Amino acid sequence: MHKSFILLLFFLLALLPGHQVLCAAENDIRRGSTVAARVQNGDTLIVMELAPVSVIAPREFGSRREAWRYNRLVRNVKIVYPYAQLAGAMFLEYSEKLQELETDRERRAFTEQAEQELLDRFEDDLRRLTFSQGLILIKLVDRETQHTSYDIVREFRGVFRAFFWQSIGRLFGFDLKTEYDPHGEDRDIEEIVNLIEEGLI
Repeated sequence: MHKSFILLLFFLLALLPGHQVLCAAENDIRRGSTVAARVQNGDTLIVMELAPVSVIAPREFGSRREAWRYNRLVRNVKIVYPYAQLAGAMFLEYSEKLQELETDRERRAFTEQAEQELLDRFEDDLRRLTFSQGLILIKLVDRETQHTSYDIVREFRGVFRAFFWQSIGRLFGFDLKTEYDPHGEDRDIEEIVNLIEEGLI
């Protein structure tokens, strides 16, 4: 039953407007590209801004159990993170489309059609998520949107719907008001996400 709740929550969140996607641009030198340069002591030096680099020391574990738990977290984040990224991209896409629609009837029809398309595309995958992966997904959606799931549902669907889904979530151990804390409780998840984004794991 908790899997059905996560699936429904993902579809609700994917239909909501107001998300901003931040993209990082990397400088790339290719044959034929023009770049800035300066001459210093007779040498021509290329001048360009490089992408930030993270230096992370190899993780040391105090016990086998601690290593196992971390490796399981890595596996779970790697499974769930693409869905959180996809939810972020969908926020932007649906937000733009909903702003173009003029009436509530058109918006309702659009969200119903979008929800059916999401069901057809992701239902089987999301039903396979474990409880732990569902919790991580809620946190990562908050990371991508900068809003808790509860706040998003409340703003888009209303207070009653938000309260209803929060109550249902509580029955299955989920808290839609959970905030992503990259410097505290969720620092391991943040580290793993950064490693994924840099292609290191």
